Amino acid sequence: MTPALLAITLAVGVTLCYAVVCASSPFGNCRKCSGLGFRLKTGRNGRPKRGKHCRRCKGHGKRIRFGRHLYNLCARTYRAGTR
Repeated sequence: MTPALLAITLAVGVTLCYAVVCASSPFGNCRKCSGLGFRLKTGRNGRPKRGKHCRRCKGHGKRIRFGRHLYNLCARTYRAGTR
């Protein structure tokens, strides 16, 4: 195999694997709060303490994956165009 063909095959494989992940699990953990829904703070004695709600995920701890967001956008556009 030539290096270009190998790179293309690898890129297609990674894309298909990501599509399967987005289809099977459309939501991932929030990167800001690590899926907790709030930021951990430490008190004066050093023990972890619950902080404010995460603004990025609105306290849910989950976010929609980028690939799933693109799929939803395309599906919404398709449905709006076929009415």
